[in-house]
Amino acid sequence: MSTPSVLFVCVKNGGKSQMAAALMRHLAGDSVTVASAGTRPGSKLNAESVASLDELGVTTAGEHPKPVTADLLDAADLVVLLGTEAQLDDPRGTPVEVWETDEPSSRGVTGMERMRLVRDDIAQRVEQLHARLTS
Repeated sequence: MSTPSVLFVCVKNGGKSQMAAALMRHLAGDSVTVASAGTRPGSKLNAESVASLDELGVTTAGEHPKPVTADLLDAADLVVLLGTEAQLDDPRGTPVEVWETDEPSSRGVTGMERMRLVRDDIAQRVEQLHARLTS
């Protein structure tokens, strides 16, 4: 039985997709192969995203924004798009899920309080996905 692999994608690959990947790596260990990428990658990770993960003992060490590539898509059993802004023109036949994540800023919640709510929403989804991938 092969190890399932998931590719988390957002636009900049600095926040939500990096959070999802770090949370999955932390939860799954070697039971799931994890990657993240962006459709238009930025230049650095979102500092509040990293800080919110640090609060849970989850690391993003060694990570940086990177583009979606054919190799990443070919290696993935599942692509998860975080938010509706990220679009893939050619997922190469790989199944795609879209997670419409909570956006607390639409309710006036900002800063670290916002990031913790985003993190917790993504963490819950990651736990559910992990259960599906490893059952």
